Amino acid sequence: MAGKRGFNSGQLLSFAQNSYLERTSRAVYAIIFLLPFIIFYELGTILINTDLLNQSQIRVVAFVWLQNFLEYLGFGSKFAWIAPPLAVVIILAAFQLASGKRWIINFGDLWLMAVECILLAVPLIITSLLLNGPARPPQNSSLFHFFEKTIPVCSAAAGINKQPLLPSIITGIGAGIYEELVFRLILICLLMLLFQDALKLSHKASIILAVLISAALFSAHHHVIFLNGRLDQSAPFNLPEFTFRTLAGVYFAALFAVRGFGITAGTHAFYDIIAVFINAQFFPQ
Repeated sequence: MAGKRGFNSGQLLSFAQNSYLERTSRAVYAIIFLLPFIIFYELGTILINTDLLNQSQIRVVAFVWLQNFLEYLGFGSKFAWIAPPLAVVIILAAFQLASGKRWIINFGDLWLMAVECILLAVPLIITSLLLNGPARPPQNSSLFHFFEKTIPVCSAAAGINKQPLLPSIITGIGAGIYEELVFRLILICLLMLLFQDALKLSHKASIILAVLISAALFSAHHHVIFLNGRLDQSAPFNLPEFTFRTLAGVYFAALFAVRGFGITAGTHAFYDIIAVFINAQFFPQ
């Protein structure tokens, strides 16, 4: 979307032409930056689950939604299995075309994007630790032993409660891509169309409602999932975790509005990766 409000593809801020912030906010950068994540997620799923035609136990629910939707439209199951990653590329390419921005890539920016995503994940790690609350007096000098619960991972996978390290990393990477696609790129844009264009609410009110609703649904999605035509509880409701994921949803929405889809999905993926490693190291089950 581009227009009088001066934002593109959901972005609310404009940066200096051809600056790092402007370049890396483009959808074409999101395609190139996220492509290794997409490939790793797909190959990781294949290697862990050799039955390619079944929904893997580490499939991200948002991925399965896209898969089922494409099957509903009439695509064969084999094509629907590979279609979600293609959908990410096609949707981002459409946003890039609509933006009218340059397609040129400075590949040196990709390393800086990775560093930026890691740094942007740090506030979420700190927030998740603070929301855990203090536990017993620490038995050693590790900061993490002040906390009694694991760090919530921002990913929901079909039928998963606890996973080994590698499947958890694969799930987290998939969540970074497909949950951001559903809850930020698609849902926020649809909510903006509803509130701003259909209901004629102000631009500011539409943004606030879209962000809060998408964040709440994003958080609830990690406790109650809709699969195979029915609702299932994927994890017991926990107020600190629900609160954290709602705050994370607002945070991701703000990133999406300011930095675009690539940085947002990358930050989500890196947060999950870091959380998985911290949980494995300091909170073994």
